[in-house]
Amino acid sequence: MGKRLNRDEMQQFFESLQESYDIYGPKLYQGTGCFSDTDVVRYGQLESWEELVWDRKSDYSFKEALFPISETILYFTENEMKTADGPARPRMIFLKSCDFHALKRLDEMYLRNGAEDFYYRRMRENTVFAVMGCKESGESCFCVSMGTNRCEGYDIYAFQDENGCYVDVKSGELESLLPECGQSTEEEPVFVEKNQVQVEIPESLPENIQEDSMWQEYSGRCIGCGRCNFVCPTCTCFTMQDIFYKDNPKAGERRRVWASCQVDGYSDIAGGHSFRQSQGDRMRFKVLHKVSDYKKRFGYHMCVGCGRCENVCPEYISYIACLQKLKEKEGK
Repeated sequence: MGKRLNRDEMQQFFESLQESYDIYGPKLYQGTGCFSDTDVVRYGQLESWEELVWDRKSDYSFKEALFPISETILYFTENEMKTADGPARPRMIFLKSCDFHALKRLDEMYLRNGAEDFYYRRMRENTVFAVMGCKESGESCFCVSMGTNRCEGYDIYAFQDENGCYVDVKSGELESLLPECGQSTEEEPVFVEKNQVQVEIPESLPENIQEDSMWQEYSGRCIGCGRCNFVCPTCTCFTMQDIFYKDNPKAGERRRVWASCQVDGYSDIAGGHSFRQSQGDRMRFKVLHKVSDYKKRFGYHMCVGCGRCENVCPEYISYIACLQKLKEKEGK
């Protein structure tokens, strides 16, 4: 049983949540886009319920609220090392269904793909998730094709429309924070049921798909900026940076920083060797990992169909068109 609340009541609920959580969600940053006088929607800490953006897909995913683009993991001096403290308070993250499915992919990679990642586990256990119902599909979304348009297992479900906001709290701990006002009601969660774009993922690819000539096209188009990786909610690669302090060059901190398989230097190894030197090879690696290799290992696709990579590419490279080309090669 959920509740139908008006905007004032939702703000009251929001303020109750703020007493226990730092709340993050998609918000509008005016004038901070890549081009002059353009806005961007990305994740940040919310100060009020009204800051939540409902009618537009965030340009960046929830991932930057779960673990930072640059994160200090330890401090060191000449003779000792100290693990960096985690966030002082628990977090609540508002996100769409496709991103909530992406969380499962992140858990798979950081918690069950070998040894557990201590820093991810620490943040993950200290975070609750509120799913925002989608009234309509966003540009380039193909979540229905990927089966990520609907979800379960969230802590809170919220759907805002012209009549206010329907809230269904699944966590008993959070339910106690709901205001006594509002109307108790039971509504079906609203999720997107149809996208403007439909994508068919091939179930079997030719054995020689790695050498297929289709990848050569991207060698002349992709500039290796890595933006597709940074907006993707399921990319998990990172690198390490050691920062030495100017006042004591023997002391400093180690930072974990997001990395991209599309940029120069990512696949460099000792001895000066480098794998996947052309952008076509890098595109092949990324795409096949999202829709083929990952599924062979874990049983489901890594891609959740959010379409952000489609929207962000400065060279207008279509990931969807690439998937369609792969579908055409199925069984050949």
